[in-house]
Amino acid sequence: MARWRRAGRLLNPVAAGRQVCRPSRPDRVHDPVVRRIQLLRMVVGFAAIVWILVAYRLASDPAAVASRRFDQVADLVALLAVTFPVTVGAFVVASRPHLRRLYLRRSLKPLGALLALGGAVAYVALLASGALTEGEFWSVPDRDRPGADDDLTLAYHLVLSAVTVWVVVFLFYGTGLALAYMFRTADVHEILPPVIAIALTWENAVQDLVTNPYAGAPAAVRFVATFGGPLSITAVSVWETRRLRTRHGRTLRRALGR
Repeated sequence: MARWRRAGRLLNPVAAGRQVCRPSRPDRVHDPVVRRIQLLRMVVGFAAIVWILVAYRLASDPAAVASRRFDQVADLVALLAVTFPVTVGAFVVASRPHLRRLYLRRSLKPLGALLALGGAVAYVALLASGALTEGEFWSVPDRDRPGADDDLTLAYHLVLSAVTVWVVVFLFYGTGLALAYMFRTADVHEILPPVIAIALTWENAVQDLVTNPYAGAPAAVRFVATFGGPLSITAVSVWETRRLRTRHGRTLRRALGR
């Protein structure tokens, strides 16, 4: 019965995103203070970027602001998808032999989250390219001469529409969780999310220096927009690692078995 309830929850894309993208290791450290600080940082950072885009007319309307933020989130997820396996791989290799098998086994769920979101992105890309419909999506059949093929096409598009709604909701919600929980790398070890957060945010700063998304704003504002996030996230991550050490006894050295 419990198995059927779990399967039924997967029909809810929000529940599925929570199950796939949120850490679930029972013995991991869960610190509510850390989560509140991280949430506050995310809200303040989001508000600051929106204010810069609007105040300096770097975006013409709310839709343009949303588009810019969506592009930034997509870039972050792409960077995270690359940073995650490199960082976790280095962590596993650097650990003592008796810990490597444990960490590799724990890495399966974070890897599953990465593959699930990658599959959702691939589905949306295939749908947008027309590969799943062999033409225009929801093309209206000729009602003067209906046939069995038209009925099958209509049924197929109905199913495809339901799947698309599910995938889009799952993708947006799962992406938010993936960024918040760093692809649930706490399931491998609690020390990994702050380490990956530092690497990710500085990679994004380098990308901003190359693409210059805040061109048109004063130099001081561009500096704050580019480096304010990395500096604040680094500070929060350093504080988080210190709290893990002092409150919970979790350190990088112990995690590696050194």
